[in-house]
Amino acid sequence: MFMTSVSGGVATVVLDRPPVNAITEQWVESFNAKLDEVVGGTDCKVLHIRSSQKVFCAGADLQEVHERMNVRDGPERMYSFVAGIQRLYARIERLPQVTVAEIGGAAMGGGLELALACDLRVAAREAKLGLPEARLGLIPGAGGTQRLSMLCGPSVATRLILGAEVVDGATAQGLGLVQWAVPRAELTERTAEIIGRIDALPAGALAAAKACIAAARGGGRNGYSEELEATRRLLSDAETRQRVEAFLAGAAHSAPGKRKGASA
Repeated sequence: MFMTSVSGGVATVVLDRPPVNAITEQWVESFNAKLDEVVGGTDCKVLHIRSSQKVFCAGADLQEVHERMNVRDGPERMYSFVAGIQRLYARIERLPQVTVAEIGGAAMGGGLELALACDLRVAAREAKLGLPEARLGLIPGAGGTQRLSMLCGPSVATRLILGAEVVDGATAQGLGLVQWAVPRAELTERTAEIIGRIDALPAGALAAAKACIAAARGGGRNGYSEELEATRRLLSDAETRQRVEAFLAGAAHSAPGKRKGASA
């Protein structure tokens, strides 16, 4: 269902359940196990989620949904299934690593909710993204209503969820649903470039910045105080001190009057 790899500071999880990476209970369990494997015991800075299929992720497995809905306790079983997906996505959202979703094909329903749980989203312009659950008399219950509203505002969330609208990657970028939209042929290279830039940054600063950004969403947290405490910790960090000293040394070297040959 998944392929994983770790290279430098980047852990990659490849969704690999043909043909459309449909979500099942086993898929959720396996994803959690893969997270334990690639981010639990490594020093990675970035978690990169992509697909080996033409589709990024099409959402819940319809055969399993049909089986659950045709038994007496079907609604409760479906509730437990969706709750498990929501917990998985909340775990991804809370990771200290920067999470990047590379969306090369359709991201629908629970598939888009997975991407919304990530910090950054890079989509092919041709990709299709949507939360069409209302067509089935349902809602995007794995975090979709909340994350889309926080990310794009109530107006966009209302448009996409209540209208069950599916948009392409280019439109998604315009709505703020993804940060980058590029031609599909350029997606892998562009995503690697973005990830490489992040991987070059200190893990402590990335994790602290991510936590402070999360504080801005509310929930009774004082983001300003968290900024100050994070700054205090980072100022005592060995890598931070080395980077600051190197920067200041370079700035002093290039300052007017300090260039080679300049008069005293």
